Amino acid sequence: MMAADKNGSRDISALARLRDVLRRLYHGRTPAAFRFQLAAVIIDLAIIAFFIATPVLQDKPSFLWLDYSVAALVAADMIARLLASNDMLRLIRQPTSWVDGFILLTLLMPTAFANLAFLRILRLWSLSRSGSLWRHFEMRGLKPWREASQAVINLLTFLFVVTGFVYTFFFRSQAGLEGYIDALYFTVATVTTTGFGDIVLPGIAGKLTAIATMIIGISLFVKLAQAIFRPTKVFFPCPQCGLQRHEPDAVHCKACGHLLNIPDEGN
Repeated sequence: MMAADKNGSRDISALARLRDVLRRLYHGRTPAAFRFQLAAVIIDLAIIAFFIATPVLQDKPSFLWLDYSVAALVAADMIARLLASNDMLRLIRQPTSWVDGFILLTLLMPTAFANLAFLRILRLWSLSRSGSLWRHFEMRGLKPWREASQAVINLLTFLFVVTGFVYTFFFRSQAGLEGYIDALYFTVATVTTTGFGDIVLPGIAGKLTAIATMIIGISLFVKLAQAIFRPTKVFFPCPQCGLQRHEPDAVHCKACGHLLNIPDEGN
């Protein structure tokens, strides 16, 4: 009985040590943690590039091997982030976790979810919500560009999601690169409202797709312009309500009135 208790204690201790190591790697600010976080971002970008190239690669004999390899990476990252979290239930409830879970499902069952594979590009949006990406911005003195960069990522995510949707449901007969380029061309022309007219989507569904793309695309362009041209705000999470954007000289949170202690970077 005592031996079993000792083994259980060792297992708990080993798990606690593993969680502590992962917590330092994912959330730490040491040189080793920054190197790990940078490597994780680079791997994420490679995975996103694979998702974008999926329409071109899906007919290749090695596609399933690549797909399942990416699934293993995504699953390992999800498990590691859960172990590194101080509140697993809170992390599971976050939209980014739902997105990652859905992406993993499409990777594990690529045939069953073939028509929804274009939503894998939402991994880019999920990446933009991770703290490790923006820590490198802060470290290199690019903190004022965070909001504009996030707006660019949101716009790119939308462009590729719509491109994947248009390719899946309207250009699937043109297999490979040509069909995907046509879908991307249509999406960019529609979002920018230039509307060249040489590539249009047929039927009522096509018209509704174009209308939705224009409306959402214009709003994202407006947000991007606002992020670039409006006065810069600092990022400092309010301890009371969690609001992150404040005026540089703010003393109280404009949402809840909590007293703030925003560091002055000039000193």
